[in-house]
Amino acid sequence: MLYWLTEFSDGGDVFNLFRYITFRAGGAFFTALIFGFVFGRPLINLLRRRQGKGQPIREDGPETHFAKAGTPTMGGLLILTALMVATLLWARLDNPYVWIVLLVTAGFGLIGFADDYAKVSKANTKGVPGKVRMGLGLIIAAVASISAAMVHPDGLAFQLALPVFKDTLINMGYLFVPFAMIVIVGSANAVNLTDGLDGLAIMPVMIAAGTLGVIAYAVGRVDFTDYLDVHYVPGTGEILIFSAALIGGGLGFLWYNAPPAAVFMGDTGSLALGGALGAIAVATKHEIVLAIVGGLFVVEALSVIIQVLYFKRTGKRVFLMAPIHHHFEKKGWAEPQIVIRFWIISLILALIGLATLKLR
Repeated sequence: MLYWLTEFSDGGDVFNLFRYITFRAGGAFFTALIFGFVFGRPLINLLRRRQGKGQPIREDGPETHFAKAGTPTMGGLLILTALMVATLLWARLDNPYVWIVLLVTAGFGLIGFADDYAKVSKANTKGVPGKVRMGLGLIIAAVASISAAMVHPDGLAFQLALPVFKDTLINMGYLFVPFAMIVIVGSANAVNLTDGLDGLAIMPVMIAAGTLGVIAYAVGRVDFTDYLDVHYVPGTGEILIFSAALIGGGLGFLWYNAPPAAVFMGDTGSLALGGALGAIAVATKHEIVLAIVGGLFVVEALSVIIQVLYFKRTGKRVFLMAPIHHHFEKKGWAEPQIVIRFWIISLILALIGLATLKLR
């Protein structure tokens, strides 16, 4: 919205700064960060009063988690509100990619909110039925995928771009839509599965968002795409502002989510942020790179899939408990040890993902 201040610029005054994506990304970051610090404690107090016993704890989970009983959930509201306010304030509102990513974030946030509300109100871990969650998520992802394909340049619409092999485009035709839907829904649910320890999910999400934000900025500039030899997707640079706002809001939330957590993100935050990462990947034509940058989320999701399939087939377990972060808890790793090591892995994967911009 503040971009419209450029209408008052003669090219040499302070209003001209609002033309620059990097300047507005910085503004979005600090807006979301300050929002988180200012409204974090009041929101936590409100959630504690409303929820009473807080988020229900799984009876079959690690024994150490019972000490967390009474901690309120739905802390994702803090991230999402800060993110939305900062993005709407600093991004160009005539950019379709901004609205696509916001649509996915808000849509999955509402699904997560309904799930969290059901769990808290019923005082058990059963929220919205999985089929309902999946169906609603697929509808949101379908709208976003079709919208992205419609605004992509003619040469890239319905195409799958590959990292490293940059001259290669796979024409998926209308199959691109279900593929993109899987990317968005899969990303949302993978982040949701990762959100099981204090601070575990939010930092890898911020790292992935920062990486994808840089990629969005790069592929949205023709001079950068010429140098890096990647596909030019005009308009995606504005997504950097969304990513910066996500990082700012995420840091504001992490201030209260750091062990021992004063509030949990809940499905409200994890589904929304995971869906946002998938939507950014689809918008920038970097769906495959998302699997690298978000490799931690992929491993978490695969650990659950492997555990379920192997147990159904043999009656035995591959892991002591899934998702895999619980496996390490069962092995005796301290919670902060798991969290920080997973952060390190996420950072390494992000650097690998960025490297694909130049490799060929």
